[in-house]
Amino acid sequence: GKFGMVLGVAREGNIMDLRINGADVVVEDVEELGGIAGINEWFKTGLIDDQWSVSYPDYNTEPEKSREALLTTGNGFFATRGAIEETRAGDFNYPGTYMAGLYNRRKSKVKNKWIENEDFVNFIHWTFTTFRINEGEWFDPNKHCFEIIHRKLDFRDGLLSRKIRVFGGDGKETIVTSLRYVSMADPHIAGMSYEIMPVNYSGTIEIKTAIDGNMINSGVDRYKELDQHHLDQDDQGIAGRYPYVSVKTNQSLISLVVASDIESYMDGSPVQNHENHKVVKGKVSSVYRFALGSGQTLGITKTVAIYNNRDFNCNNPLRDAIARLEKSGGFYAEKEMSRQEWDNIWQEADIKIKGDRYAQKLVRMHIYHLMITASEFHKHLDAGIPARGLHGEAYRGHIFWDELYIFPFYASHFPETARSVLMYRYRRLEEATRNAASNGYKGAMFPWQSGSNGKEETQVVHLNPISGEWGDDYSSLQRHISIAVAYNVWMYFNVTYDVSFINTYGGELFFEICRFWASKAKRNKTTGRFEIEEVMGPDEFHEKLPESEKGGLTNNAYTNIMVVWLFSKASSMLKHIDVTHKKALFGKIGLTDDEVDEWRVIQKNMALSISDDGIIEQFNGYFNLKELDWDAYEKKYGNIHRMDRILKAEGKSPDEYKVSKQADTLMTFYNIDPNTVTSIVEEIGYKLPKNYLEKNFDYYINRCSHGSTLSRVVHAFIASQIGKNELSWNLYIEALKSDYVDIQGGTTAEGIHMGVMTGTVLLALTAYAGLNLKGEILAFNPNLPKHWREISFSCTFHGINFNVRVLSHHIILKANKNAKVLIGNKEYSLNADAEVKVAISNKA
Repeated sequence: GKFGMVLGVAREGNIMDLRINGADVVVEDVEELGGIAGINEWFKTGLIDDQWSVSYPDYNTEPEKSREALLTTGNGFFATRGAIEETRAGDFNYPGTYMAGLYNRRKSKVKNKWIENEDFVNFIHWTFTTFRINEGEWFDPNKHCFEIIHRKLDFRDGLLSRKIRVFGGDGKETIVTSLRYVSMADPHIAGMSYEIMPVNYSGTIEIKTAIDGNMINSGVDRYKELDQHHLDQDDQGIAGRYPYVSVKTNQSLISLVVASDIESYMDGSPVQNHENHKVVKGKVSSVYRFALGSGQTLGITKTVAIYNNRDFNCNNPLRDAIARLEKSGGFYAEKEMSRQEWDNIWQEADIKIKGDRYAQKLVRMHIYHLMITASEFHKHLDAGIPARGLHGEAYRGHIFWDELYIFPFYASHFPETARSVLMYRYRRLEEATRNAASNGYKGAMFPWQSGSNGKEETQVVHLNPISGEWGDDYSSLQRHISIAVAYNVWMYFNVTYDVSFINTYGGELFFEICRFWASKAKRNKTTGRFEIEEVMGPDEFHEKLPESEKGGLTNNAYTNIMVVWLFSKASSMLKHIDVTHKKALFGKIGLTDDEVDEWRVIQKNMALSISDDGIIEQFNGYFNLKELDWDAYEKKYGNIHRMDRILKAEGKSPDEYKVSKQADTLMTFYNIDPNTVTSIVEEIGYKLPKNYLEKNFDYYINRCSHGSTLSRVVHAFIASQIGKNELSWNLYIEALKSDYVDIQGGTTAEGIHMGVMTGTVLLALTAYAGLNLKGEILAFNPNLPKHWREISFSCTFHGINFNVRVLSHHIILKANKNAKVLIGNKEYSLNADAEVKVAISNKA
């Protein structure tokens, strides 16, 4: 059939499991698909494969840019948006290729004010390819008539395939087939094929393909008033038989080259290239011309090599690109090597869900996009994980606190990639210490938005698009980014037990961040408690108190509790550092035992505000803010996710109201678990009622607009912890599909949301499979959704690989070494390679 030989079939009632060429395909409802006859039809169309792919049966210009983001191919070094080959940047399409850590800085004059921005650079368009018949017009999907026969991105091997039928005004019909990949076997390689078949005519067919370096950043409408010209066209031409284009970023001075090897064939057999190259500034076009009869096929394959002079010890990008193409086995050989690497990735990263085709599809889609944003190639790069992936230009490709939502997945599946992300922060530690010092603090204060060099990239002024006026922007006061960096250091160590990293880079990072928070915490002379001023929490709607002229808030509960946690982990981390390394580390950064002792004093005397019924106040003064008439606003506006913009449009400020963009106080329970939060709050001298978590959840979720998709991740996790399973599932499925259906009305077009994609993958493991990576041993407390029959996955903890299957009434574990695990409240011992089955009570 379409996918090869069926190797095995098993049917139980209305469920059918098939094994096809090494891949599992599960039909959840045989009768729903029309029985066996219906399944046969599905095989013919490929729809049976929907748990491993995303496909579109039509071309719709309105959501096309979002689809391009979701159809991106990549390998962690670079990624290319899934724009249709025959399109250029315009109203309906935005081809783009982005490289990890590739930034450039420009100054722009907007509304009489000069501002400077660092941007993620869209560098060279290598996929453009089109055709024409008998010297007519070149095919343009936005001008000519066609129908989609098939368009699919296969997560298993990263292949983006497409088949269309083009209708000419003279009745001619042409089948056009294309295939594209970015290699997971070699960070520098990508390839595409493009085939033309006349259906009902004979004629002269020309295929034109190009490498175009005349690119500007125009993928985000709200940035278009800014100078987006980041590239100088450096060189172009034909080196031997290889077309190439070289460009250079005009401020960061990074040279980039794309060179290509193009082969032509007729009916599958290689033919001599009848090529015509046209070279203009920044661009090389190549045209292949043949006479074809009806039913014959003309095709080209195009293998490209992409290099820069910054990564992988490359000094001469053009020379290295040509040398790589000369030793290449060609399009098909490179494609096969990439497929094999994808097999290895899925063996490690796949999560199998039985009972929910939709969730299965989207979880795999998310894992795919994680891997093309940050892969094993990351260990050779100096790059963080952009909040919007390598998929677009939103947030200018900057790195935020979203890494906190992303990091545990990499730590437990691809620890070298996780370590490289921490090294990105470590290499910018010096800049973070300068940032702290310039603001009057000790230690390291990391920027809210980070790019190439670790400077604060957040603007301090903001242009209101409604009023056209400039105003203060306090976003950089989200100092909790430094908490996120420290949290990731601890999470990496707790999962990997990489003591050598803590002895060196990790310890230095962690303790310099502790120093910052110690210098920022000030003792209140009246209460004796330590307070933290001039910060913003995760809830970005609140920047200051309504009557205040100064930006920032005091005693943000999330910040204060996490700082207490940070100091407690500093003490435990010091126990793992041997005397020699401790002496070297303390000497390097000038840290003393007295300073560490002061952290413990702050830890035990941190300030919080808690109501009599156990509600933890989000920040000092929150309880005094006005309530919002949510029903009235929802009735008036419908979508009220961005209540801040709605209130500002009405001449009001979200600072005046109990309205949150996303989880803030509740975020602490997501990071460090409810029991740990309870211990922290009680140890610093506050009393809490037994049901305080549920009270806090109900209080804050009823005042949250979920203006960030991350908010649903946090609330879904906490809802699962307090037994609100139906609510947890509703929040989870909204988060899970948020990019797929683009619930924010077009933002996916500007780049996928890495935080929510990884957060939903982890939620399947943590909230529902019950995995807990935060203790000294691996723990499980499953709570499967009612309709999930099983979830299975692997993970690595303290160097031990675990295979896990969670079913409705039991959990099955196997480890490759002797290990201990906690299931519920009971500890179990696992012998190496021996399967253990434990009965569980599903809380759902």
